Amino acid sequence: MINDMVSDALTRVRNASLRGLENTTLLHSNLVEAVLKIFKDRGFIEDYSVKEDGVKKFINVTLKYDENGKSVITEVKKISKPGRRVYKPANEIKKFKNGYGVIVVSTSKGVLSNEDAYRMGVGGEVLCSIW
Repeated sequence: MINDMVSDALTRVRNASLRGLENTTLLHSNLVEAVLKIFKDRGFIEDYSVKEDGVKKFINVTLKYDENGKSVITEVKKISKPGRRVYKPANEIKKFKNGYGVIVVSTSKGVLSNEDAYRMGVGGEVLCSIW
């Protein structure tokens, strides 16, 4: 049994990008899907799609590489963990890696990127960072 679905998904994406795989499969949850939507909108993955296999759902993720075959994902890090939750107010959520990276924040208005959360003036649990 997996306690932290987001951490498992990030690990699978990180490992697949390090190995140079084209696709990887993740276990489905609405939170993982929201995180992947931010990754896709910011250009860190090509695409993702939800597949149903009977009762279970999976997410197929197509990873993105540059023209030299190098992954566009440099680092993926889980920040808030089950044993230590990390919360930040809106004024502490600003640019990450000079705008090249994204921090994913779970707020009362949904799962948002750091720039959207700062613009909306909401803070929340800092889930992960990617650059």
